[in-house]
Amino acid sequence: MDTSNPAVLVNAELLRMHVGRRVRAVIQVLKSDGGGSVVGKSTDEQQLIIKGYPSAPLSTFVEVIGIADSNQSIQADSWTNFGDNFEMGCYNKVCQLANGDFKHLFI
Repeated sequence: MDTSNPAVLVNAELLRMHVGRRVRAVIQVLKSDGGGSVVGKSTDEQQLIIKGYPSAPLSTFVEVIGIADSNQSIQADSWTNFGDNFEMGCYNKVCQLANGDFKHLFI
């Protein structure tokens, strides 16, 4: 595992605390315009804009890794399809743990 450039686990609320840093988030794809941006719903039910060009067609749920360039958007450099079924609530709890009392357990 490469730990030289870690990405913080975030939802939309936590993204605000990490603008300018490398983050990772799971979204439910709501709209993909093919023009370099995807609108998605974060694990905390808020809207995020993901900028960049995925290398393959997107599934319903996608993990993105990139730089938080505002409190509502990520400039993605990595896209990973997570399929069409994903437990958003559980991932949201992991995001909260990774940014709270247990952040020492996460990279």
